[in-house]
Amino acid sequence: MGTRDRILDAAAAVMREKGVAGATTKEIARVAGCSEALLYKHFPDKTTLLLRVLGERMPSFTAAAVPGEGEVAENLAAIAHGALRFYLRGFPMMASAVAQPELLSGLRDSLAPHGAGPEVPVAAIADYLAAEQRLERVDPGVDPAAMAALLMGACFQQAFLAHFRGETELPRSAADALVAALLAPLRG
Repeated sequence: MGTRDRILDAAAAVMREKGVAGATTKEIARVAGCSEALLYKHFPDKTTLLLRVLGERMPSFTAAAVPGEGEVAENLAAIAHGALRFYLRGFPMMASAVAQPELLSGLRDSLAPHGAGPEVPVAAIADYLAAEQRLERVDPGVDPAAMAALLMGACFQQAFLAHFRGETELPRSAADALVAALLAPLRG
C-alpha cells in the first residue's frame, strides 16, 4: 500500500474516531506512520484530505443514474442505499463539525470552491428526476427538487436513528421498505 493510501486510511479512521474537529494532521500522520511534512506533500490542507476521504473512503451515493436507462425507481433505490451507508458512516466524522458554528462555517467556506457540500447530491438527483420527467418516465405532477430533498432527508434521518441506536449497518429489508415507500409517487 502506498503512502497516499495509508494517509487516507488513517485519516478516515481518525476522523471516525475523533470527528473532523478532533482529527489533527499530526494524529493522522502518526497513525499513517509518516511525518506531517509527508502528509502535506500528498494533501495541501486538512480540507483536501477530508474531501479525499469522503470521495475515496466512503460509500458513494452520487453514482450516475443516466436518464432513460434502467428503471427510475431502481436507479433511485441504488442511490438511496448508498446514501444510507454514506450517512451512517459519516455521522461520527461530521457531527463534531456541525456542532461547532465556527468550524461549520469554515468547513462550508472551504468546501464551496470544490463544488462539494450536502446540497450537491440533492441537486444531482433533482436534475436526474427532471430529465426523467422530460422523457415521460416520471409523473409530471412530481416536483423533482422536493422528491430529491425528501429522499435524501429520509435517508439522513434513518441513518441518524441507526447511528443513535449504535448500529453500524442498516438491515437491507428496512432500507428496501423505506425506499419503496418514498419512491411510490414516482410511478404515478
